[in-house]
Amino acid sequence: MSQIVSKSGSMGSSKQERLIAISRMFSSSVVQELARKGRSPLFSNLFRIAHLSDSPAHISRVADAYEVAFKYLKQEGARDEYVYKTALIHKILVGRHSLQTASLLREFRVGECKADLAILNGTSTVYEVKSERDTLIRLERQVRAYRNVFARVYVITAQCHEDEVLNSIPEDVGVLRLSSRFQISVVREAVHAPERTSPACIFDSIRTEEARMILLSSGIEVPEVPNTERSAMLREYFVKLEPRTAHGRMVDVLKKTRSQARLAHLLMQLPRSLQTAAISVPLRKLDHSRLVAAVNTAIEDAMAWG
Repeated sequence: MSQIVSKSGSMGSSKQERLIAISRMFSSSVVQELARKGRSPLFSNLFRIAHLSDSPAHISRVADAYEVAFKYLKQEGARDEYVYKTALIHKILVGRHSLQTASLLREFRVGECKADLAILNGTSTVYEVKSERDTLIRLERQVRAYRNVFARVYVITAQCHEDEVLNSIPEDVGVLRLSSRFQISVVREAVHAPERTSPACIFDSIRTEEARMILLSSGIEVPEVPNTERSAMLREYFVKLEPRTAHGRMVDVLKKTRSQARLAHLLMQLPRSLQTAAISVPLRKLDHSRLVAAVNTAIEDAMAWG
């Protein structure tokens, strides 16, 4: 930690408080504030609590602050869910595919669980993050839910959790390791099994209009009924689909309805450390230019936000 924050600072904040502040800099509340208002008093406050101005690295803009903050955050032992998501997005979504050919599902609920990261390309793959700051208490329940909706399921974790993860999940679930050098390695490949998915669980995870589009693409016309009966009627037809068909049509439809192709130009203008937040947070098109202007603000001016 001393590589990034070299002084304790006049406010007497502990290392843990600084770590929490740095993590919160990448939160949706800060990013949305920057995008919607072009400024963020919360960012200024967190920057001070984290004492990033004490860093040996030169920080002239808000973008520089994020790059320095991320270097701190990705040190082994300090890494949180955001770090793991960033590694996945840079290697898989941006590195292997592109926003033109693949879609990321954000805040995607499956039953009582919320997927950390799911990517749709020719199929569906979900990634559950278990960082060194996480416990594994809910892992079995999460994996069980994801296997009903996604063709491939992976858990990405740190070496300290690796053996316990391997021993607590089905053999068809893959395991990835994020190394201390921020590299992803495959511990166990996931089995591709769209036939394992459940049409009922898929229906319960998607929007009503998406379910209707899936049925239409499968050649099924649903009778017109009052809005109060629409969901029940769609579900009645949907659960009769063959699992492979329901899954394949889901991928095709959600790639269009959840597409983030319009974000490609925005990401090119943001620091790499902030790209995951920009993909993960709902942003209006008119907010893009404000976010870019905000991250290019001189750090002295940004401190006046607070």
